[in-house]
Amino acid sequence: MTLENRLGLGLVRQPKTVLFGPGQRRQLPRVVGGLGRHALVVTDARMATTPDFCALTEALAAAGVRVTLFDRAEPDLPRASVMAAAQAAGSGIDVVVGIGGGSCLDLAKAVSAVLTHGGDVRAFFGEFRVPGPVLPVVTVPTTGGTGAEVTSLAIVFDDERQMKMAIADAHIEPHTAIIDPELTLTCPPGLTAATAADALSHLVEAFTARPKNPTPEQLATQIYVGKNRITDLFCAEGLRLMNRSLGAVVRTPSDIAARSDVMFAAYCAGMAINTTGTAAAHAIQSPMAAIGHAPHGFGVGALLPYVMRFNLPYATAEFAEIGRILGVAGAGASIGEQARAGILRIEELLAEAGTPPDLHALGIGPEHFAQIAQASVQATRLVLNNPAPMTVATVTQLLERAHAADRRWWTPEEAPALTA
Repeated sequence: MTLENRLGLGLVRQPKTVLFGPGQRRQLPRVVGGLGRHALVVTDARMATTPDFCALTEALAAAGVRVTLFDRAEPDLPRASVMAAAQAAGSGIDVVVGIGGGSCLDLAKAVSAVLTHGGDVRAFFGEFRVPGPVLPVVTVPTTGGTGAEVTSLAIVFDDERQMKMAIADAHIEPHTAIIDPELTLTCPPGLTAATAADALSHLVEAFTARPKNPTPEQLATQIYVGKNRITDLFCAEGLRLMNRSLGAVVRTPSDIAARSDVMFAAYCAGMAINTTGTAAAHAIQSPMAAIGHAPHGFGVGALLPYVMRFNLPYATAEFAEIGRILGVAGAGASIGEQARAGILRIEELLAEAGTPPDLHALGIGPEHFAQIAQASVQATRLVLNNPAPMTVATVTQLLERAHAADRRWWTPEEAPALTA
């Protein structure tokens, strides 16, 4: 498989409308009222009690929109929550609104498919398994990290398989995303840091993902079709904003300018991964989370330094470009030196977010490596995005380094051979 975008392809999938900026949540009644008269609003128990949320639902009612509320969204979105929300909705729903973090937004997308097409949400796991259009979805994120407000993905934890499954389908793409940085001002500091680390990981993995030069058939049947000219634009802007403001938003949570930068960077990341997908850090973190139970953002953030080193021999030009975007690559330096400088700056940003430095800090030990490695390579959609080949053996090597906080650069002899 080539690592060059031979086609010069540019492709993104996106909502019909994106509203961004402080105060834009006030557009919600107009947007929802233009789509229907009976809204299912999904959120979590904490968000449902906040003044901002209450003001939004009251504004919907004042605009003549009947609201049915489901406020039992849970982290890592269990399948049972999707089915409970569908049951609570009853009949007559014509628009779904998700307000909250990534799980709330994924719940809105998943329940829209169930309300439209019936049955169990499991029927939609996989790529392009939703039979047709769904009820329009409006997303209002309250964290700056997941990008779920603009993606055509819904991640659901399947209790039978004991693993996260994805609904990956353009039909569940939100109709409208309303992104208001003011809604993140009350986000707890730990969640602010973890979601920012997640967004930074999205940007790095999307920018260094494999170009796939997809055929027309692949474009029609696969969600993740590789990095391309347009996703690179989103990644570059997101990285620039993170470089400027990630530390500031962690140090001073009330800084609305920093909040806006990080939330816009998270939006950029969502726009990119909607087409590129994520890669090794996310593939490995998913089975790791069942053991260490660390917040998702800190899990992928802890892995990212070691994943970047693993991928460096196969994405040197991309990491060098990251170094230039972040302003740390010397003009007269070699591409390899520029690439390493970019990686080191990403690590500084992760440290500013308070990301754990290794897997030992997350409760992961050598006794878990075989289980994690075996499970991670089963995430085929993500494995195919990674520039370096992922096998049980190479993932185990990566885990060993990540556990030992071994940040040496991989030598050419140690780097796994790239296969087609």
